[in-house]
Amino acid sequence: MTTKNSGDYGSRLKTATSDGVAGWRERVHALARALHARPELSFEEKESCTAITELLAEGGFDVEQGTGGLPTAFTATVGSGELTVALCVEYDALPDIGHACGHNLIAGASVAAALALAPHADELGLTLKAIGTPAEEHGGGKSLLLAAGAFDGVGLALMVHPVQDGVSYNPAGTTAQAVGRYRAVFSGRAAHAAAAPHQGVNAADAATLSQVAVGLLRQQIPGDQRVALFVSQGGVATNIIPERAVVDFECRAFTLPEYETLLERVRHCFEGAALATGTELTVEATEPLYEPLVQDDALAAYWTAAMETFGRDTTSGGRLGGGSTDMGNVSQVIPSLHPWLSIPGAEMPIHSHAFAAVADTEAAYDVMFEAARALAWTVVDAAGDSQHRQRFIDAAYRRDLGKDAVTI
Repeated sequence: MTTKNSGDYGSRLKTATSDGVAGWRERVHALARALHARPELSFEEKESCTAITELLAEGGFDVEQGTGGLPTAFTATVGSGELTVALCVEYDALPDIGHACGHNLIAGASVAAALALAPHADELGLTLKAIGTPAEEHGGGKSLLLAAGAFDGVGLALMVHPVQDGVSYNPAGTTAQAVGRYRAVFSGRAAHAAAAPHQGVNAADAATLSQVAVGLLRQQIPGDQRVALFVSQGGVATNIIPERAVVDFECRAFTLPEYETLLERVRHCFEGAALATGTELTVEATEPLYEPLVQDDALAAYWTAAMETFGRDTTSGGRLGGGSTDMGNVSQVIPSLHPWLSIPGAEMPIHSHAFAAVADTEAAYDVMFEAARALAWTVVDAAGDSQHRQRFIDAAYRRDLGKDAVTI
């Protein structure tokens, strides 16, 4: 395969992939709408996984179900080139509010891009993979797949995330927060709340004190860090001193050292509450740690160039002030792209009922297909840029060599 940085080669393949996105538009549009209509929670995305893989199989992909031991994960592969590209497909929804993070659009964009690129994979010198990554909202599916080897050999990984209007179309320098999620369990002693309250050890009191302590701590933490919590168990009846209380909490920060410091301070709040009430405390992680997101500069430049060609203003717009993604874990070890694409007129934040409704509008689906084109063009540019192409190949080789190394 001969690579070129510009000219007829790139233009021809960009035109061809744009035509491919258009050719699959009706089928992918129906897929994305169906995902939105039947939202499925983390690790339960059975119907979504089936619908996506059936469409990819129709597009010529060889499909492996249950990648990494996760029943709702998959790997769809086409081509046999030296450079392996992964398009990440997300399709889990949120409890109660469905696809309020637009994962139906994320899935549609990656699937449309994959289908458009598939006929040209060998010409581009690609092994193209669409990797189904369940449980992004809760569960860290990509982290689990990384550990299971699903991303071995991958030279670059891409996806796109829809957001509210007004966010910059240029992903360069953008990131996401690290987030760790935990369960704090206070264990006390039950007693009759009227006859012998003095003989009880009230675990619910410990839960209350921990919330107060965290609330006061918020004044002293940096403004770009976050702590969130809720009491998931705090008693069973009014006439029983609660012997068990459970508080689920999370900490977020933009760097891992900042995150570790914040986590330590929050744990002290729970430890102090246990000490004050005489309860026993255990704290356990409930999900893998989501690491900060790193955008590859070259991939960001390819994407931004596509957005400018489509008429988007990449010089203005805001930046996201928070949020986390398990794509951060992928980006820490693989050159990655995770741009944010605004839905025009969507003034509401993600993770709201209003955004869930917007994610099923024609304006949102137009953005989804624009994202698919830009993802395909980014892959064409990455495959045709001889300097960065080799960097991606070498990075995958060194990473896999390191995993296979034996220390004597």
